[in-house]
Amino acid sequence: MRILYTVIWILALPLVVARLFWRGRKEPGYRAHIAERFGLFSSPSIAHDARPVIWVHAVSVGETRAAEPLIRQLNVAYPKHRILLSHMTPTGRATGALLFPHGEVEQCFLPYDIPFLVQRLVHHFQPKICILMETEVWPNLIYTCKKNALPVALVNARLSPKSLKKALRLSRLILPASAAISCVAAQTKADAERIGQLGTPNVVVTGNNKFDVNPQPEQIAAGLALRTQLGTRPVLLCASTREGEEELILDAFIQAKLPKVLLVIVPRHPQRFDAVEQLIKQHGLLVQRRSTLDSSSTVGPEINVFLGDSMGEMPRYYASCDVAFIGGSLMPLGGQNLIEACALEKPVLIGPHTFNFDAVSTDAIDAGGALRIADAHELMAVSAQLIEDQERRLAIGKAALAFAEQHRGATARTMALLADWIK
Repeated sequence: MRILYTVIWILALPLVVARLFWRGRKEPGYRAHIAERFGLFSSPSIAHDARPVIWVHAVSVGETRAAEPLIRQLNVAYPKHRILLSHMTPTGRATGALLFPHGEVEQCFLPYDIPFLVQRLVHHFQPKICILMETEVWPNLIYTCKKNALPVALVNARLSPKSLKKALRLSRLILPASAAISCVAAQTKADAERIGQLGTPNVVVTGNNKFDVNPQPEQIAAGLALRTQLGTRPVLLCASTREGEEELILDAFIQAKLPKVLLVIVPRHPQRFDAVEQLIKQHGLLVQRRSTLDSSSTVGPEINVFLGDSMGEMPRYYASCDVAFIGGSLMPLGGQNLIEACALEKPVLIGPHTFNFDAVSTDAIDAGGALRIADAHELMAVSAQLIEDQERRLAIGKAALAFAEQHRGATARTMALLADWIK
């Protein structure tokens, strides 16, 4: 089955490359560093830098942010090593560059999952361990690591019931790869049990690394500065929204008649910034983009919607808002991570569809730090209530912060699990 999978990959390469250039029309990052996707690297190899390499793979933005506390602790615990951080998306790579601007990591794109392409990466960097973040199980990557006696760790691992069913349908491909993983640091007991059903050995529950992503003082200060620019109106933040959700939110915002509220929308994907701006204008609302706001300007009272068209500033948006709604949950898309908003002491609202983050969403609600809303109209109604009821709003924010602080420590437990494999 793996051989058939490889043949399909090889045959699909022309289409895959064409898709890179197609997506590159709106996201130029897809047209950058294309050689790396074929295992060709211009960065110094092991011949020029003899330090042992710890390889961390974080596919996109969420995984990269989850890897941040782990990478910082790896740098402290293993100062004689260097960190290779690989990605699949340009937004993930850009996030890594923002998080580690001082050369703490070396970055690259992961080659396509074809054995000889992955082998080029292993030969070039000669890593001592491969650490995969969350749900990244690539059969040929794991096969190549096993062939090179390179241990593979799956960290901050999660597996939904839906993903488990899909994996079992592809059991002849997925089960051998799962069995070849050296160890797994799972987010929850339920995740560990589902991963265990795939035959993966050494599964340990360590918790969610994202609880250890501490907001930096400069991010909080930048958020407070942004709030000053947004003005004195209450701010409702709709973070990481996905296609189809903005229209629901805008319709409900207009119907709710909240002229004294500034609506801030931050789309999940940067290639949609222009489309969301046009959508806002089509609804007859005045919009200002984050990219047009310099340090000396402010958002005028006539602006209805502030469009967050920037990368790496989500902590600022959370720090500047009064109420935070987490996108990807109004429609059956699985939701997004709410931990960052909780850590910044904000009352969190989530929609009915959070199956990708079931455990953390349920726990946050049980802790009193988050509220679940049924649809966009209830989102506006509950937001209006919280804006009016300052005491309740602040109480939910405090509960959210307590929830975030209570669950910290996953990174230290993960480091303990990885220690023997790194040695």
